[in-house]
Amino acid sequence: MDRKMLRDDQWARIEQLLPGKATDRGVTAKDNRRFVEAVLWIMRTGSPWRDLPEELGHWHRTFVRFSRWREKGVWERVATALRSEADMEYLFLDSTIVRAHQHAAG
Repeated sequence: MDRKMLRDDQWARIEQLLPGKATDRGVTAKDNRRFVEAVLWIMRTGSPWRDLPEELGHWHRTFVRFSRWREKGVWERVATALRSEADMEYLFLDSTIVRAHQHAAG
């Protein structure tokens, strides 16, 4: 896949928050960026894990790693870190994007 979901500056912001760094105990992760790209692809497309493109890794190993990171709180740690530096410059919300249920009026 030629198209990446994370730019280099975005990757640099989260890289040190992920497990598998050379300074961490245990195995050093070789493909953290590819793994995060795979998870973002799944989240963006809403596809089942089995439909993960081969270029992004084996679907089952990716799912297992995703689940382990979820249990360890890695995703929550990343979200918390990014939330504090939110860039709202290009945030657009209006009624064409967000709709309220008809019974929500009043």
